[in-house]
Order: sequence, then C-alpha cells, then structure tokens
Amino acid sequence: MTTPPKKKIYTRTGDKGNTRLVDGSCVEKFNPRVEAYGTVDELNSYLGVVRSSFLNQSVFLNMDHVLEKIQNELFNIGSLLATEKDDVFKTLPAITESQVQFIEKQIDELSSELPELRNFILPAGHTVAAHLHVARTFCRRSERRSAEIAMKDDRYLLTLQYLNRLSDYFFVAARWVNFKTQHADVVWKKTE
Repeated sequence: MTTPPKKKIYTRTGDKGNTRLVDGSCVEKFNPRVEAYGTVDELNSYLGVVRSSFLNQSVFLNMDHVLEKIQNELFNIGSLLATEKDDVFKTLPAITESQVQFIEKQIDELSSELPELRNFILPAGHTVAAHLHVARTFCRRSERRSAEIAMKDDRYLLTLQYLNRLSDYFFVAARWVNFKTQHADVVWKKTE
C-alpha cells in the first residue's frame, strides 16, 4: 500500500504578485490588508525571539505566559485583517474588549513596581528590554498599517485598540525588565 503524497508548502499562486486572503479573495501582495497582517506576523515572529531570550529565567516566567497569550491573539488579529467578507469574518476568533482590558491590567501591574518616569528614555538596557523595545516598534508599525483598514471598516476598531495598548505594554515591560535586572533606564540627552 502506498501512502498519499504530502501536500506541498508551495502553491505557486503568488508567483505573479498576488495572494489569497483568508476569505478566498485574490489581491495584490501590496494590498493594504496584506501589509497590515504581514506587519502583525512580523511582530508575532519577533515575540518568539523575545521569549527565546528569557532563557528560563524565573523572573520572566509570568511575562512568558503573557507573551504566549499575546502571540495567539496576534494570530487571530492577522486572520481578521486578512478577511474582507463579513460572513467569513464572523466565523473567526474576535478581539474583545476583555482582551484589551487584560493588556491594560498587565500595564498597570508592571507600572506599579516602577519608579515614575520623568524623562524620555532610549530603547536600551538589558537584552530582553532591548528586544521588547524592538517589539514595541514592530507593534507601532502594525498599528499604523491596521489603522488604514480600521478607518474604512469599524469591525477593526477593537483590533486597533488592542495594538495601541500592546505597544504601551511593550514599553512598560521593557522598563520593568530593566528595573528587575538592575539596569537603569537610559535617559535621552539632548544634543546641541
């Protein structure tokens, strides 16, 4: 008995600059939706780098669980952004107000341990903090690309809120990592 051939990872459908959305629509690879979910995918992938930098250090255990939750939610956001048709959109996992509130709660918990910020700071410090700052910039780009979709379609407003809170979370998380690892925030010095 022979086993059926495995499905190949490549489809060749994108060889001419087009791709299919989750709902089956065919669009150009430079379509705003593709750009939006592509930047979310970049952020999600980079969170894998952030998590790998924890190196099983117990101080980062809770943050690792939070980031895993966020990665799953970013995957959901990507699928939502890759869907135009309402009938398909309604079948996908939604972003909810409670998920936005969860991010806010994480920000508040981390912030409660930090000294007041009185200056602009540079994205620096501990390696994990630096990675979180990079994740923050990826998140801001995802937010900018997603805003183009959300401004035309209010089904994506919670997605936009989520990404906005998430970039704030990465900023606070980077400061928290520096604080917990005894790395001072690096204050921005104005040059003349």
